Amino acid sequence: MSDNEFAEDNVTTIQHLKTIPALEGFSEQDLHTFLRFSEIKTYRENEIIIEENSLDDRVFYLISGKAKVVKNGRELIILRRTGDVFGEIGVVTGIARSASVFATGPTSCLIIRTSQIETLDEKNRLAFKYILYRGFAEILANRLKRTTEELIQARTELSLKK
Repeated sequence: MSDNEFAEDNVTTIQHLKTIPALEGFSEQDLHTFLRFSEIKTYRENEIIIEENSLDDRVFYLISGKAKVVKNGRELIILRRTGDVFGEIGVVTGIARSASVFATGPTSCLIIRTSQIETLDEKNRLAFKYILYRGFAEILANRLKRTTEELIQARTELSLKK
C-alpha cells in the first residue's frame, strides 16, 4: 500500500468515525489516535460478529447495515442506526458476552480494542476512557430506562388480566 493510499484510507476512516454520535466528543486529532486501536470491518449476511459466552476487549459501533442480537437462540433486537453500540457490557464488566450478534446483510462496524487505550500516555488515556465510558453510561442508562418502561407496561397488563 502506498503512502497516498494509506492517507486516503485514513481520511475515509476518519469520515466514518465522525458519523458515530458517541464519538462526537473527540477532536479530529483524537480520531487519528483512535485509528491506532480501531478497525472498520464489513460482515456478510448471517456472519457472526460477537459470539455469546466469548471473552474479548472489543466494542463495536454500527456504521452501516443491520445487526441482530440473539440470546439462547432468541432474537432480542435489531440494531440499525449509525452509532448503535454493542459489546460494551463485556468491556465494562470483564465478563463473557451475554449474547451473540449477527450481521443481517452487509454490515460495517467500527471495532475498538479497548485494551489498546492503555498504550496511550496518561493524559490521553484518561481523556479517551472518560469519553468512551461516558458514552457507555449514556447508552446503558437509556437501555435501563426503556427496560423499566417495558416492565411497568407488562405489570400493568398483567394486573388488568386479574
